[in-house]
Amino acid sequence: MESYPLPARKLVEQMSAAALAAPARAIAFQGAPGANSHRAALEYRADCAPLPCFSFEDALDAVIEAKADRAMIPIENSLHGRVADMHHLLPESGLAIVDELFLPIHHQLMAPDDSPVRDALSHVQALGQCRHYLRKRGIRALSYADTAGAAALVAESREPGVAAIAPALAAELYGLRIITRDIEDSPDNMTRFVVLAREATVPPPGVPTMTSFLFEVRNIPAALYKALGCFATNGVNMTKLESYQRGASFAATEFYADIEGMPGDEAVDRALEELGFQAKWVRILGSYAQARPRTAR
Repeated sequence: MESYPLPARKLVEQMSAAALAAPARAIAFQGAPGANSHRAALEYRADCAPLPCFSFEDALDAVIEAKADRAMIPIENSLHGRVADMHHLLPESGLAIVDELFLPIHHQLMAPDDSPVRDALSHVQALGQCRHYLRKRGIRALSYADTAGAAALVAESREPGVAAIAPALAAELYGLRIITRDIEDSPDNMTRFVVLAREATVPPPGVPTMTSFLFEVRNIPAALYKALGCFATNGVNMTKLESYQRGASFAATEFYADIEGMPGDEAVDRALEELGFQAKWVRILGSYAQARPRTAR
């Protein structure tokens, strides 16, 4: 918490106290108050007690230690792909994915006053997503650890000509004026969040579902082809497949996958049973209701 600018530290103290008093309503997220993860927590549950955490590990630990009931974690972005480290942190945490949320990402240029903007402070990804706007106006891009933290720093320093690029919620929390709204270069920027809990849940009957899982293939020819065939032959739609290496050997490849359906569905049960013969191991991360349709209708 001490790494945040003073205005953010004050809010962290207040929000942490409120979450501690009502852990059943607490949703942990990574970032300073006003971050997109904070927005996602409020959109998921408007009456939640948002619990800001300095790192993803801290957010997961808050749920593990029962300081929060849920964690709101970004897992992928439509422009930048997967969020670093998430595929390692999720299985290590022992938590289950119980929901998902898709959040449109919009960037606002904000400052303490109406002085001409000389510098814009924000997370490197946000700066990159607004580069055409900044270049056209000759505004210098300055990198900071996160968007909401940049807004807090601008509010603390109140230096003329220095603005932040952050969500509108950050302007509200830190008393900044939005100079220009929605300055992102791409209007379809979207981040997918997963909601984590200590115990897995069963989605209500009759709703389209997703299942997320990890598996490791055997280091033999056509291993991945055979693994994917388990889903193809059983008519199970795989909507996401990502590979990553664990450790430094580069000898074993692990995969993160999303499929439509859940254990208990006959086709999914057959596919996962067959995968058990093709893979070294399979680990289910959770089954949950789809927040938006995957299959074209």
